[in-house]
Amino acid sequence: MANKRGFQIVGENIHCTRVFKVGGAFARQLDDGRGVIVYGGKDSTRELTVPPLYRDGVEWAGGKVKHCAVAIWQGLHGDLAGRAAGEDYLRYMAKRQTEAGAAYLDLNVDEFSTDADEKHRAMTWVAGVIQASSPLPLSIDSSQATVLRAGLAACDRSRGKPMVNSVSLERPGAIAVAAEFGAVVIASAASEHDLPHTTEERLANLARLMTKLEAAGLRGGAIYVDPLVFPVATDVQNPVSFLNAVRAVRAAYGEEIHITGGLSNVSFGMPGRKIVNQVFTWLALEAGADSAIVDPTQINARVLAALDTQSEPFKLAKALLTGADEFGAEFISAHRDGRLAGE
Repeated sequence: MANKRGFQIVGENIHCTRVFKVGGAFARQLDDGRGVIVYGGKDSTRELTVPPLYRDGVEWAGGKVKHCAVAIWQGLHGDLAGRAAGEDYLRYMAKRQTEAGAAYLDLNVDEFSTDADEKHRAMTWVAGVIQASSPLPLSIDSSQATVLRAGLAACDRSRGKPMVNSVSLERPGAIAVAAEFGAVVIASAASEHDLPHTTEERLANLARLMTKLEAAGLRGGAIYVDPLVFPVATDVQNPVSFLNAVRAVRAAYGEEIHITGGLSNVSFGMPGRKIVNQVFTWLALEAGADSAIVDPTQINARVLAALDTQSEPFKLAKALLTGADEFGAEFISAHRDGRLAGE
């Protein structure tokens, strides 16, 4: 990688949107009828019981379970054992991301409940649990300013400035909240009404957003620009468009700002997601990014440094992501033929 700025990971895993497949390695229906989340690894396997609210719901019946939401529910509403397990599960997730090299731990409880007070309570509680488990600053992720405020109020400033994920022209209220708490911000290139797809649209939206951030006292290293990543499966030009936008943002705003993004979004709908995500991150850093909102247990500086750029899986993923494999046909064929083994 040509990037010499360092690599800051915003660990994305403590989200109530995240799901496990029921019947997979981490979520199971037991013979006695109980549902459990399995975690801890081979040497220390533990179980988090899935309460009836989730086990009897449509998502479990459809083969999915929101594991972080289960942990939070148990932590707030479970019996003594359930509360201990819920807290232990979240501590385990925080510890894994910290050890893997995250710089921030991103928290999102928006889908935990439709009740505003319950979301505030959940955010405050989770922030406390995570900060008791990790020395890292938190990234508070919510579409609602009141939830952002609750999370930021719970942040321990001694570990560094917290982060707001995210501010945009669509969410101007988040800018004032971030400024009030002295947070750094992920600045999305979204407009008030839609998402940009060209470099020109991204830059135009960011120019207007930067004016608002500057007026609020947010500038330079306090800003992590997110040019927005869209899946290669929906348009094979999406990865190239993002990489071009990274270069343009770096040229427009210089070395002091950070450039980040939800880089694993690029692989939605594709096979071989792991190698696609890792190679895309490698390419983004070469283009001028210095951050990513990803799972640090899958993507981190050590993993990227160990990538074999001469291997067939790397070359196939790079061709897909740079447009050389015009319709992704060669990559998909390689997956079917087992040529991505060991990705």
